[in-house]
Amino acid sequence: MMVNLFSSFDLSTSILSLSLNWMSTLLGMLIIPLMFWLIPNRIQLLWNKISITLYNEFKVLIGPSSSKGTILIFISLFSLIMFSNFLGLFPYIFTSTSHMTMTLSLALPLWLSFMLFGWINHTTHMLAHLVPEGTPPVLTPFMVCIETISNMIRPGTLAVRLAANMIPGHLLLTLLGNNGPSLSMSMLQLLLLAQILLLILETAVSFIQAYVFTVLTTLYSTEVY
Repeated sequence: MMVNLFSSFDLSTSILSLSLNWMSTLLGMLIIPLMFWLIPNRIQLLWNKISITLYNEFKVLIGPSSSKGTILIFISLFSLIMFSNFLGLFPYIFTSTSHMTMTLSLALPLWLSFMLFGWINHTTHMLAHLVPEGTPPVLTPFMVCIETISNMIRPGTLAVRLAANMIPGHLLLTLLGNNGPSLSMSMLQLLLLAQILLLILETAVSFIQAYVFTVLTTLYSTEVY
């Protein structure tokens, strides 16, 4: 029996004091090699369609000034987050994206690399971003402070947004599932229906949050050129 509802997110699987829960993040990589030698099926064709759509959209967002291979980085980021979100919906699979350790590890290095690249190679452009066009001279110091703070909290907001959106659905699924043994047959049928609807909603949330995280990261990268 769980001590509290949040214990479903605890790191519980370990060998020799080494946590194995984070290995769930790599499960998606077991599927990828099969796409290179098996006969294409509908799932692979669907994923290729999604990848091409993302490529075209990110290409518009980034523009022609981006470096080669940049778009593939964001597609890979989307794939990693989406696989982790989806796998977390299966029973007994650890949801790595519900932890700040995972989400901040994705957001912080990307943001830091963007900032270093921008300030080293496009210093004037980065300074111009601190003062929006048309700002009155009196408000310039305040705008610089506001823009600096908003820039610095970006990795935190990305990480918190992803983790905070993945936790509630899993908690609700756990809470509803724990009440199953004590319900009557008629109420159990309603519970199963609610669980199915909630799983559909969480599937949509998993895709949307991966997309939002990737699009925001892409938009942040466009500001350094």
